[in-house]
Amino acid sequence: MSLQKLKPGGLIPALGLAALLAVGNAAANGPIGDHVNDLQAHLLEYGDEVVWLIEQIDGIVDTYESGGLAASSPEALVEHWEAVLFHAAIETSYVPVYASIWQGLFGVRQAIEAEAPIADVRVQQAMLEQSLWQALGAVKMAAQFQQRGLTAAIELTEATTPAETLEEIKQRLDRVVAKYAERLPEEATGIVFDTYLTRFEGVEGVLIEQDAELVEDLEVDFNVTLPQAMESGASLDNVRGVVQAMQSKLDRARSLLEEAERNRASVF
Repeated sequence: MSLQKLKPGGLIPALGLAALLAVGNAAANGPIGDHVNDLQAHLLEYGDEVVWLIEQIDGIVDTYESGGLAASSPEALVEHWEAVLFHAAIETSYVPVYASIWQGLFGVRQAIEAEAPIADVRVQQAMLEQSLWQALGAVKMAAQFQQRGLTAAIELTEATTPAETLEEIKQRLDRVVAKYAERLPEEATGIVFDTYLTRFEGVEGVLIEQDAELVEDLEVDFNVTLPQAMESGASLDNVRGVVQAMQSKLDRARSLLEEAERNRASVF
């Protein structure tokens, strides 16, 4: 998808980001892109992309207001988000804000799909836009730390055994339930975000070839459904139910990969 570049004149400053940004080493699996190791050189491009994203979001909401659900295509929100380089820049810089963007995307999407009053949709839109500006501020700060040599380079690696990676993800999700049972929700949430970034991202590419909708479902589970359940103080049984549903999807993903491998072997 080609992006129409817009000049980011008058970017809204993000407030309080110094208190939000965590400095640390990061590793990322999958097609992240070399730009994440040179954030400073791409800041203007990231700014353009945030402006572009906000315009696309506003266009979808405006269309919903004037033409209703049938005219608005809310599913395009995620497509726009995944089309920009900024997606990977914030993902590898500060995962909590990255997750809040996902939650905002689905806040707007679900409000539109539920045909909520436009005022309610605008509230979700405002929260999403705030997260995008906050994320841009986080990336700018990460770029400064990167320039000073205070952060390690992002290791760009590909998962070599996707089926084993999926099994490891399931095991990590069991740890999430255990930590939540121990009343350590922050630690449990940290495991979720880390697992998504350093494990699931590495197998997304091969999975998309088999079932793109399944991949999107799991992205929502990692970044919206499971974190929100824990943040809201859901019961242990409810959290375990979300995890078990995710593990079932992961089993389905593994079956698809194994079937694809058998089909390839039969060709030769």
